[in-house]
Amino acid sequence: MSAFEDRTVVLAVGGGIAAYKACEVARLIVKGGGRVRVAMTRAATRFVGPLTFQAISGAPVLVDLLDPDQERSYGHLQLARDASLFLVAPATADLIGRLRAGLGDDAVTTTALAITCPALLAPAMNTRMWANPVVQENLAALVARRWHVVGPGSGALADGDVGPARLAEPAEIAEAAARLLGPRDMSGRRVVVSAGPTREPLDPVRFVSNRSSGKMGFALARAAARRGAEVVLVTGPVQLPDPAAVRVVKVGTAEEMARAVEAEAGSMDLYVGAAAVSDYRPATVATEKRKKGEGDEHLALTRTPDILAGLGARFGGKAGAPVLVGFAAETERVVENAREKLQRKRCDLVVANDVREPGAGFGTDTNRVTLVAADGLTEVEGTKDRVADVVLDWVVPLLDRKRPRRG
Repeated sequence: MSAFEDRTVVLAVGGGIAAYKACEVARLIVKGGGRVRVAMTRAATRFVGPLTFQAISGAPVLVDLLDPDQERSYGHLQLARDASLFLVAPATADLIGRLRAGLGDDAVTTTALAITCPALLAPAMNTRMWANPVVQENLAALVARRWHVVGPGSGALADGDVGPARLAEPAEIAEAAARLLGPRDMSGRRVVVSAGPTREPLDPVRFVSNRSSGKMGFALARAAARRGAEVVLVTGPVQLPDPAAVRVVKVGTAEEMARAVEAEAGSMDLYVGAAAVSDYRPATVATEKRKKGEGDEHLALTRTPDILAGLGARFGGKAGAPVLVGFAAETERVVENAREKLQRKRCDLVVANDVREPGAGFGTDTNRVTLVAADGLTEVEGTKDRVADVVLDWVVPLLDRKRPRRG
């Protein structure tokens, strides 16, 4: 289940140019099944109209504390009662200072005074303002009161300056919010996830690879981190941003991926092999680009390391061993092939799908899978984030039975 499902996030929008990015934050929360209720400072409405947030959230926006209709139906006290999380984005220097001082002079600060839920700040301001000791003191005081902070990022600012204090990207803010809302049932666990394709070079220009985008493996890494795990993501070449709160190890070939996983295997509690590892590589690699010949050419291939099988041989069936989860991208006899893989590679679970099905193949944001275990099958479909959480829902009880928790 998404961390946002059946939860209410009160999004407090401060008066900065980055307020337009808060629209995307609201959209991501709604997309994840959450409810968004918005409070805005007067200054924020000069950058983004309340009607925009109302259209995204499907609910009225609180701006005017002295409007009897607003206060009666969805005032600041009601927002505070409903809130599962209070999220301030953007949190300007002025707004951070007023929150620190405990002022209650607008829709945002009065709501903040009444909350009892977790609170998350996403700072955004000019880089010189961010460097001001007063701003840093105000932020530190809020952190000491158990407020959480995401970002800021670094880069080009609206005024032309370049440096820190840029609002974190909407996906990063939503991810931080999800971590605060989701279960922490993987705290004290160390998880290794492999993701993406590998590339097996033929020469300095060409390589043998596959269509994997890495999206499923990245979703699993994000979900495990949200649930409190220490996560290492070993990934082949992909076009995806690094997940927050995850240590990323980037590799190219199957051999490199095998070495990277092996380096982490001794201390892991869970391995999730979501990577589409090339089964074969060219037997020889040319040092210069191969030139086109007149006739056909034959390419000799040799096997690459089987990462999951190696881990299964090392750990499979042993007391206190890590939980091993494999993936099977199939085009026929999906369940039968997954059952055979489960036994042959001595893993605990195989997540299988038919890559020819619409919405289930490489590169999509959705998936349709069957969880194949020794004691039964479970069919799951939805976004890859949802599938990731269902896989971990299955894994957590087994982890608790097999391995003592750290810390």
